Amino acid sequence: QVQLVESGGGLVQAGGSLRLSCAASGNTFSSYTLGWFRQAPGKEREFVAAINWSTGSTYYADSVKGRLTISRDNAKNTVYLQMYSLKPEDTAVYYCAAHANSPGSRQFYLNARQAVWYDYWGQGTQVTVSS
Repeated sequence: QVQLVESGGGLVQAGGSLRLSCAASGNTFSSYTLGWFRQAPGKEREFVAAINWSTGSTYYADSVKGRLTISRDNAKNTVYLQMYSLKPEDTAVYYCAAHANSPGSRQFYLNARQAVWYDYWGQGTQVTVSS
């Protein structure tokens, strides 16, 4: 059973930066796809970014492209979400998710933004951006 634990959230001023971490236990990520989602109060959970662990391919939501970077550390079995130039509208609970496969490009880009595709979820970490 894979367990995902997010950390790194907090309160930051607009324009600031944060780095979120998602550490896995119970399995290695070498054949997984990892994603970050977020959910603001009163809104649906939305896709932020994903990474195909075996190929390193990444995929971003248009709303965060250029400001957020997803990356992985094989040795630490950890995926990161580096966030720059944060805006108040980035305020949300950020969730890490894992899909137990690293598919080819077509399947990755077709499915990575869909929450139902993921098999495991972390408990979430709060990010609050003040104006």
